[in-house]
Amino acid sequence: MSKPVPTGLTVHNKSRVLDIEFNDGASFSIPFELLRVYSPSAEVMGHGPGQEVLQVGKREVGIAGIEPVGNYAVQPTFSDGHNTGIFTWEYLYKLGSQQEALWATYLDRLHASGFEGDSGRETGVSLTGPSTHQHGGGGCGSGCKH
Repeated sequence: MSKPVPTGLTVHNKSRVLDIEFNDGASFSIPFELLRVYSPSAEVMGHGPGQEVLQVGKREVGIAGIEPVGNYAVQPTFSDGHNTGIFTWEYLYKLGSQQEALWATYLDRLHASGFEGDSGRETGVSLTGPSTHQHGGGGCGSGCKH
């Protein structure tokens, strides 16, 4: 199968979804929150397996801007200031086609961290406790210590 190529991409700020259509006929409406909590950045994914950082309080996150990266990706700036994730066409296709499983995994991770229901998605909540890993301020640059 050839790599997916988008034929259309629309940011819907009011409904907070990214609509994307691909050349194979697939189309997806991906919620901004899903994009944000699965951002392919070091700040979210960590620097290797098992170092993922659970994102909380992103239910109301918006997209303030979105820039193309070559002919292979886009880089959104989220309303919470996060802007280091580069979303390739393949990754957006994966997020769209696997939304249900990804949501279930995310909610499982929230529950495992002590949040009931989907309370971990509410604006303003944060992770607390000694077992959680948080970055201060602006994200994970070259000075990041793990």
